[in-house]
Amino acid sequence: MKVGFIGLGIMGKPMCRNLIQAGYDVVICSSKPQTNDEMQEVGAIVVNSYAEIAQQSDVVFTMVPNSPEVREVIDQIKNRLVPGSAVIDMSSIAPLASQEVAEVLKEKGIQFLDAPVSGGEPKAIEGTVSMMVGGDEETFLKYKPVLETMAGSVVHVGSVGSGNSTKLANQIVVALNIAAVSEAFVLGEKMGVDLNKLREAIRGGLAGSAVLDAKGPMMIDHQFEPGFKIDLHLKDLGNVLETANQLDVSLPMTSYIQEVLQKLTDSGYGSEDHAAILRYFE
Repeated sequence: MKVGFIGLGIMGKPMCRNLIQAGYDVVICSSKPQTNDEMQEVGAIVVNSYAEIAQQSDVVFTMVPNSPEVREVIDQIKNRLVPGSAVIDMSSIAPLASQEVAEVLKEKGIQFLDAPVSGGEPKAIEGTVSMMVGGDEETFLKYKPVLETMAGSVVHVGSVGSGNSTKLANQIVVALNIAAVSEAFVLGEKMGVDLNKLREAIRGGLAGSAVLDAKGPMMIDHQFEPGFKIDLHLKDLGNVLETANQLDVSLPMTSYIQEVLQKLTDSGYGSEDHAAILRYFE
């Protein structure tokens, strides 16, 4: 099986590397020559355009920022994809956008899955991200072994769009969890408690979480090198609230955290890790 990969950013590059290490022939094209060189060194096949990726691949993975970028990529490759091949979009976008893309590709005889991921750069490097997949179950089962080379958890959650619906719910939980840890750390520090000891004491109980494990040390040390940028989480919450508005659902806590992220972006922190939500509460 020959695999195409479009979108070699913070998450995409290590996930692509995992595909190569698993033995797949992977075709890429980046606008950054350094990225092309780096990936070629580990075994990627570098071509000159997304259209060439589509022509040469049995399945094409996309990992780009948002719905407009996904649509743009699909416009570039839809007429060059081989009928019977598939596109698996791992971007975090609006569920309705996934459904629109699926319809465009269906007309061309192309299968489609929406398969957003959670876990940030460290888990992308490890190949242990959580992947939530929407689409036809037969298509899912066909490509599940490929997905498992990049993820520790691969769950089929329903029809096309369900993957991104699940990802939206995921992003609510992550953002609110980081905010809760931020408030706890601010209070703990004001009370004179050693934050490393505070974190260690509470992580084994009900307050324990993947956020406390992965982001807690970053917050304590104020090291906010991005594994997942504030700007991207702000984008995701925008998709959450747009979807909630379409469904007439009130999400007051999510709305509040969106405002927090917007203020951090306006203050110049948008490129920092979302653990920097701590800055707002400090």
